Amino acid sequence: MTTLKDQMARWKLSVKRPEAPFSPVPGQSQNVEAPASPSPSPAAKPKASSGVDYYATKIKLHQKLLTRIDLDSIESLSSEQLRNELGVLLASIIEEDAIPLNHQERTRVIADLKNEIMGLGPLEPLLADPAISEIMVNGSQNVYVEKSGRIHLTDICFGDDAHLMKIIDKIVSRVGRRIDESSPMADARLPDGSRVNAIIPPLALDGPVLTIRRFAVVPLQMQDLVEKNSLTPAMAELLSALVKVKSNILISGGTGTGKTTLLNILSGYIPSGERIVTIEDIAELQLQQDHVISLETRPPNIEGKGEVTMRALVKNSLRMRPDRIVLGEVRSAEVIDMLQAMNTGHEGSLTTVHANTPRDALGRLENLVGLGGISLSSKPLRQLIASSIHFIVHITRLNDGSRKISSIQEISGMEGDVITMQEIYSYRRTGVNPDGTVLGLFRATGVRPRVSEKIRTYGITLSDGMFDPGPGH
Repeated sequence: MTTLKDQMARWKLSVKRPEAPFSPVPGQSQNVEAPASPSPSPAAKPKASSGVDYYATKIKLHQKLLTRIDLDSIESLSSEQLRNELGVLLASIIEEDAIPLNHQERTRVIADLKNEIMGLGPLEPLLADPAISEIMVNGSQNVYVEKSGRIHLTDICFGDDAHLMKIIDKIVSRVGRRIDESSPMADARLPDGSRVNAIIPPLALDGPVLTIRRFAVVPLQMQDLVEKNSLTPAMAELLSALVKVKSNILISGGTGTGKTTLLNILSGYIPSGERIVTIEDIAELQLQQDHVISLETRPPNIEGKGEVTMRALVKNSLRMRPDRIVLGEVRSAEVIDMLQAMNTGHEGSLTTVHANTPRDALGRLENLVGLGGISLSSKPLRQLIASSIHFIVHITRLNDGSRKISSIQEISGMEGDVITMQEIYSYRRTGVNPDGTVLGLFRATGVRPRVSEKIRTYGITLSDGMFDPGPGH
């Protein structure tokens, strides 16, 4: 892993944008929903009073700063001390060269250069905003963010594609991965656990594309979902009980619905005395228990060797004496090993899958087994699924950006060749407010789950009437 000293020794900006005026202070959203407003061209942004070329000035200061830094001495400084020292040094360089900057411009260029060296450059103001849940960089000039489920275009931009490429390389190199023309796609994570995906030319035709799915600094709890009206208190009570009594739970939903967030919340109900093994492509889960072993897949190296797949990690985890296995997402042949583990002594395991409905989730599990090259006829495979998965929790993202747990279903067994399920709770959409927010109701179906007797034997008392059908909430 590269050190700060190494990064500063080789970190060079390669911005070549002549005549580019100052842009507004970064981090302030234009509050324009995409794609209604196109990206503003650099020429459309207001000029600073001094008329100085911002990017040319930034390059000049950066290059001069690198000649003044003692790379050996910075190793003894903390991050905060180094940021302060960089600020003092940059201020003195601006004074010495008599660069005509007003107070706002001076403050911004010093902050930007600190971010270039210490952080992720123009992305730092966005990463500092806790209201932003997703950052989408579509080339060097178009940066979008998601706030409260809505997409907005920001005034943030990079100097050019080479500048953006350096930021991407900095991110992926932190986790020992690489991205270049021979391997133009990469997944990574930030120190706070945020998920990162990057894809670059020649696959991305309009320049490098970077997508960052933010994780909350303080992980969400079940009460937060209740307050956001993503589910009812009764649904939350049932889900927590299901985890405690070791029900195998499959969380299904589309992209961006919050499957990993819910998986992380549910895993918080696993008793602290149990040994938990988590397996993910990119480690994102933030389990709070003490006895947690986190495993992460590894992509092949430049020679195409050294890959460690999800399936290999699932197989290995079975030799690690886990009480519970938490699989970030099933995407391939590892599903068969996960199902067998759930069915042979590793009850209480959790995983997620992409699907549009709970029934589709079962079909997707079957398809994944087939895609893995495993020859198994339909009925035995469905019997394995029915005996391994106890509950399916489906999450839906509505068009106003809100997320709802739209269905909780218990798998009750087989009827002929069909897996049977009974719905315990559902969400029904009823309309739309004038402001675009979706109206709907959660309701109990009146079905009491078969697991309720098991819950009672664990000493857990469920609220009276929580399964009674009613007008909805």
